[in-house]
Amino acid sequence: MELSFSGELVEWRGPAPYHFVVVPPEECVALDEVAPLVSYGWGMVPVTLRVGGTEWTTALWPREGGYVVPVKDRVRRAEALHLGDPVHLWLRVDV
Repeated sequence: MELSFSGELVEWRGPAPYHFVVVPPEECVALDEVAPLVSYGWGMVPVTLRVGGTEWTTALWPREGGYVVPVKDRVRRAEALHLGDPVHLWLRVDV
């Protein structure tokens, strides 16, 4: 499965700060269909992501009935992303 969407770069302050893009509800519905087939521990969904010219592998985190995309520091630096910026993502669910 491949998806493409945009969202705002947000920060969650837990024990360590993380930066995320919230997956829109429509895409969450599609992800919910494949998540049981690929998910591992705590509902994590393995994906390959691309923002601009940067591609990396990670996992979507389940949160509040949807998913969030963790955006690594190296990706934010490479793509000059800052809190509140709109981010266009392409993702592929890895099997």
